[in-house]
Amino acid sequence: MTELVTRNDDNGLCWLTLNRPDKLNALTVGVFKQLRQHIIDLNKDNSIGVVILRGAGKCFSAGHDLGDIAEGEKVPSPGWHSETLRMMEKLPKPVIAAVHGHCYTGALEVALAADFIIAAPSAKFADTHAKWALTPIWGMSQRLPRRVGTATAKRLMFTAETVRADDALRMGLCELVLGEDTFEADLDAFARQILANSSFSHAANKRLLEATDMDALDAGLQWEIMENEGVGPDMHNRIKAFMTK
Repeated sequence: MTELVTRNDDNGLCWLTLNRPDKLNALTVGVFKQLRQHIIDLNKDNSIGVVILRGAGKCFSAGHDLGDIAEGEKVPSPGWHSETLRMMEKLPKPVIAAVHGHCYTGALEVALAADFIIAAPSAKFADTHAKWALTPIWGMSQRLPRRVGTATAKRLMFTAETVRADDALRMGLCELVLGEDTFEADLDAFARQILANSSFSHAANKRLLEATDMDALDAGLQWEIMENEGVGPDMHNRIKAFMTK
């Protein structure tokens, strides 16, 4: 079977790579099936602390394969693509979308399901649903305004304009812009900064943030008090290591 999404583990860091470089990593049901299986496997794998999702070749992904759409792709169940991205979003470990080159429409919906997006200077983002008389079904209408605000989301969705990395950073669509020539090395260093901290805390913090996203502040504060997961099993060792330096 062709590896449409490859996995490479490196000392706690997992690199998932969309692997259709000859098709600009256009997203098909086959790609999603393999991505979904990797997500299922990662959910059970305690040896991995951070996941980086990237694209092979020239770009992250040009988006949903229009050829598949035109031919009437066979989706396993209604909402299956969206469900797959929700599974990735709820992984109990940080997920980074590493974007270089094209990241259009369906690909942007995939990237938005990561905890945050890190871009290379070559990154270009767009939502082109309206260009093709389509409407989002993988999460664009929900995740994009949560990142950039409703008015900016409307602008991007209505105009189908292309946004380059620096503008994406200014609007909050991406979190960092790293060097083009050093992109992979810089990503690795950033991910290992996260790996150095407690995986217990990362998982607990993701659950807290998820549960109270867009809640009223007082309700969120009360949730944090009542649902806080306390301290992790590595707390004492971490404090002891610091104190004995």
